[in-house]
Amino acid sequence: MTAKLRARADWGTISWTPSTYGRSIFGLPLEVWRPEGECRLLVFAGIHGEEPETTYALSRALRQLTAPPKGCAVVLAANPDGLVRGTRANARGVDLNRNFPAKNWTPAPVTCRSTLEDPSDIVLSPGTHPASEPEVEALLALIDELRPRAVVALHAPLACIDDPGDTALGRWLAQRTGMPLVRDVGYPTPGSFGSWGKEHGVPIVTYEFPLAATEVLMRDHVPVLVELLLQPDR
Repeated sequence: MTAKLRARADWGTISWTPSTYGRSIFGLPLEVWRPEGECRLLVFAGIHGEEPETTYALSRALRQLTAPPKGCAVVLAANPDGLVRGTRANARGVDLNRNFPAKNWTPAPVTCRSTLEDPSDIVLSPGTHPASEPEVEALLALIDELRPRAVVALHAPLACIDDPGDTALGRWLAQRTGMPLVRDVGYPTPGSFGSWGKEHGVPIVTYEFPLAATEVLMRDHVPVLVELLLQPDR
């Protein structure tokens, strides 16, 4: 059955059941809502636990559908332990977006900011080795299984569409959201998902929400996500 939009009264639940593609360090399920038919696009959120707005927005978009969309798989929380604890890293203090087995992975500690105005001085680990974390290992296995033609990773709050490949999908997202299309975020990202994707021929677009109130983000970006889920071939 082709996905259609549900009545607003039904938005309290997701209308079909996910499958589990792995477990977090503390045993929480890593869930994927699989598509109808071949997977052409994977959209995931919440790889940084302190970016819960990405999970909330993607969930709200998913809850509007009556059935699995054709060709689009969804992961709401790639780092559930971090989301529950409100931490950027996973339960071992590893920044999962610095733990991918890209050639530029480095064992050196990484830092992040508490807010956009603060210095980058909070120290996290990239892991003991590439793909040392179960959440990263499971996501890589899921991508290998699904073979999506492209991946959209949701992040916040840099207010841009980061698309090194200058793809039609990235250009559509930039046009639809009114946010700038950039080739990189302006600083090194060793061991990032984007670095891994570039090396393995997987087109990856990073959708960076702006810094805004939750209800503003829901108003402005959930409709875009609904369109993306329903029409993944952009």
